[in-house]
Amino acid sequence: MRARDLAVEYETVSVDSDALEAARLMAEHQLPGLLVLDENGEPKAILPASQMIKVLVPTYVLEDPALAAVVDEKHAARLCRPLVGRPVGDCLSSKATKPPIAAPDDTALEVAALMAQVRSPLVAVAERDRSGTHLLGVITASHLLHRLLEEQT
Repeated sequence: MRARDLAVEYETVSVDSDALEAARLMAEHQLPGLLVLDENGEPKAILPASQMIKVLVPTYVLEDPALAAVVDEKHAARLCRPLVGRPVGDCLSSKATKPPIAAPDDTALEVAALMAQVRSPLVAVAERDRSGTHLLGVITASHLLHRLLEEQT
């Protein structure tokens, strides 16, 4: 199995996409994260669902988690307000790095090693040439596990 054979279409967003729509996309498709593309359509970062949730949690609760117990349901329903009118780029961690990118001819083991090495829930599969990086698809950890387990039967 080569990366090109394992890659599937996957939801992507740009750094300028609406953050609230990105959150809805994650929720609707139960995605572990989204691949964020830059202005040129090249992979820029992975926005994990956990990072999106972190954006929703008020700073005072992050600093003192015990305060979460005093927020009533009426106020908890408003947690998504920080996403309104905000671009996805603002939701990326300051420590966000370029996403792992596998070459189309990489083997399943090479993809697995890359995924494990950077602890990423997904790997972009892309061709690189003089004009830039061209996304072919994405391999998620769960999809890779599924395909590897199929090989065992």
